[in-house]
Amino acid sequence: QVRLVESGGGSVQAGGSLRLSCAASRYAFSRFCMGWFRQAPGKEREGVAAMDSDGVTSVADSVKGRFTISRDNANNTLYLQMNSLNPEDTAMYYCAATRSFSWMTPSQRLSAPTYNDWGQGTQVTVSS
Repeated sequence: QVRLVESGGGSVQAGGSLRLSCAASRYAFSRFCMGWFRQAPGKEREGVAAMDSDGVTSVADSVKGRFTISRDNANNTLYLQMNSLNPEDTAMYYCAATRSFSWMTPSQRLSAPTYNDWGQGTQVTVSS
């Protein structure tokens, strides 16, 4: 299990950028598949981006070209760089972790039930 703490959320105007960070408590961070999810009020939690232990990424169509996921295994930290933000990106953003399996499809990697460990979330608000 991995304990996760997100940070970097805040309020920005449309077109702005934010960089989210997720700090993990274990030194075995590189063994996990990591994901970013978001949930807006009244909506289901949706996958944003994921990266497995080999560095293979999966990105949702809604954010492709705008968001970039990365990880620093030496410092046990996951990042989400968000550019060209729009009001539809407003949500609580969560970091998640699960054992890494190369056979998982991109759809599975962006599915919340795939993950075992979750952070507390960080709020992102984008104004028009």
